[in-house]
Amino acid sequence: MSGWEGFLHGLSVALQPEVLIYCVFGVVLGTFVGVLPGIGAMATISLLLPITYYLSPEAALIMLAGVYYGSQYGGAVASILLRLPGTPQSAVTTLDGYPLAQQGRAGVALFTSMTSSFLGSFFGIAVLIVLSGFLSRAATAFGAADYAAMMILGLVAASTIGAKHPAKGLAMVVLGLILGCVGTDVNSGAQRFTFGQAELMDGVNLVALAMGLFGVAEVIANIQVAERTGVPRRIAMRDLLPSREELKRIPFPALRGASLGSFFGALPGTGSTISSFLAYATERRISRHPEKFGHGAVEGVAGPEAANNAAAISAFVPTLTLGIPGDPIMALMLGALVIHGVQPGPLMLEARPDMFWGLIASFGIGNLLLLILNLPLIGIWVSMLRIPFRWLYPAILIFVCLGVYSVRGAPFDIFAVALIGAIGYALSLARFNPALLLLGFVLGPLIETNLRRALLISRGDPMIFLERPISAVFVAAIVALILVSVVQAMRRVRPA
Repeated sequence: MSGWEGFLHGLSVALQPEVLIYCVFGVVLGTFVGVLPGIGAMATISLLLPITYYLSPEAALIMLAGVYYGSQYGGAVASILLRLPGTPQSAVTTLDGYPLAQQGRAGVALFTSMTSSFLGSFFGIAVLIVLSGFLSRAATAFGAADYAAMMILGLVAASTIGAKHPAKGLAMVVLGLILGCVGTDVNSGAQRFTFGQAELMDGVNLVALAMGLFGVAEVIANIQVAERTGVPRRIAMRDLLPSREELKRIPFPALRGASLGSFFGALPGTGSTISSFLAYATERRISRHPEKFGHGAVEGVAGPEAANNAAAISAFVPTLTLGIPGDPIMALMLGALVIHGVQPGPLMLEARPDMFWGLIASFGIGNLLLLILNLPLIGIWVSMLRIPFRWLYPAILIFVCLGVYSVRGAPFDIFAVALIGAIGYALSLARFNPALLLLGFVLGPLIETNLRRALLISRGDPMIFLERPISAVFVAAIVALILVSVVQAMRRVRPA
C-alpha cells in the first residue's frame, strides 16, 4: 500500500481502545517527565521496559513513543518558567522563553512552544510517511556486508559528529559492543564473558542496563541538587494568547525549524538537540531584528521547538526502515521491538504493517492529544514543578527495583542494576556519555550477525566490504569521520 493508504490503515490500529489508552498514558507521562528536570524520556522508557512484556507489540511501542515525543512538549515548561531545561533538546528554548517569562509573558511563550511543537510534529509525520516506503524499497538491495557497514557507520557518526571528545565516545561504543557479546554464542554454544555466572548465559539484561545507566545514575547525580524555587503559582488561560502581531511571527519560523528538524532527525548520530540549536541560529541570522534574540523573541521559541519535535518523529525513519537507531532513545525502542521478537528493517512494512503504520498514525493522534490536553492543563504541569526531589527520587528507585525484578524474577538483576548505576554515574563524572554505551550494546549483536553472514558468503575474505559498492561507500564514510576527528583532536592539542 502507498504511504497515505498505509497511514489510513494505521489509524484503524491506533484507534483501537487498548492501543489508544496506552497512547494517552504515554503522552501524558512523557509530558510529566519532560516538565521535571533531571528525569527525562531515557530514564522513563527504561523504567517502562518491564511493563512492555505484558502488552501487545503495537501498544508497547506506541506507549514508549508517546513518552518520547511527549517529553519534547513538557521539556519547554521548565525551560521557560525556571530556566531549567526539562530535556537537553529544550535547552535552547531558555534563551528567549525565559526572558519572555521575566517580562510577565510566560503564557505567550508556552503557547508558542506548544503550537510550534504541534506544527513540527505533523511536518515530521509527513516526512516519515513519504520517506519510509522509499527507504524500505532501497534497503531491500542491501546485503549482509552493507548492513554491517551501515550499522558501524551509525555508531561512528553518533560518537564523533558534534562531540567534544570523539575518543571517549568511541570508547563507550566499544564497551557497549563488548557487553553485547556477553552470553552464549549462537553458533558455537560457547560461553563468552560469563565468568561462571549462570545469570549471564543469556547475556546482560537490557532492562537492567538501561535502568542502571539512566535511572539509578540520574538519581545519584541529582541527590545534592537544590529544591526548585520561583515556580509561578498560576497561569490563566487568557495569559496564553499572544497578540495578533506575535501570531504572525510564529508560522514561518516553525516551518523552517520543522524542515531542519526533519532532515537532521532522520540522520543517525545528529538528533533533535543539534536541530534545535541550528534552528535558533537560522532564525537569528535571517531576522531583521537579531538584537531582539535573547531578550524575548517569539521566533527564538517557535523555531527550536518545531525543530526538536520534528526531529523526534523523523528519528524513527532509520530505526524502523533500516533497523539503525539514530540516537540512544531509538536504541531503546529497537530493544523493545527485539523483546517482542520484531526485527526492524526494510521488510517490516510487509511483515508487520499493522505495527508500522499503527505507530505512525499514533504520532498524529498523540500530538493532537498533547495540544488539546496541554493548553488547558498548563496549570497542572506548572504545579508539578513543586514536587520535592526528596519524594521523587526514592519512588524512582523503588520502581527500578520492582521493574528489573519483574523481568526474570532474579535477585541478581537487582544487584546488577545497582552496580551499573554506580558505573554509569562514574562515567558521567569522567565526561563519558553512557548513552553511547547503550547504542553499542543494542547494535552489537546485529553487527556481529551480519558480519558473520558476510564473511561466510565471501569465505572469510574481508574484501567483500570494498567490493560491494554500497558497503564501500559506508566504509569510506567511516574512514572519513575518523580522520576528521583525528585532525580536529590534533588541532586542539597543538600549542598556539
